[in-house]
Amino acid sequence: MDLKAGDVVMLKSGGQPLTVAEVRQDEVLCLWMGMEGDLFRETLPLATLVQVEEEEEDDEDEEEDEE
Repeated sequence: MDLKAGDVVMLKSGGQPLTVAEVRQDEVLCLWMGMEGDLFRETLPLATLVQVEEEEEDDEDEEEDEE
């Protein structure tokens, strides 16, 4: 998996999305917001993460909003 700062990942076991802040060999520094707005950061093994595919917005949805 080729990660870079700004990518969104999740733990393979589930949970909320995490933002990649830095990639160091087999470790990834991740940031995320807690339920009460607290900022968390943790270095996690690369093997425990899966990259989240970003969903692209449909142009049709934007056109419907304009009408």
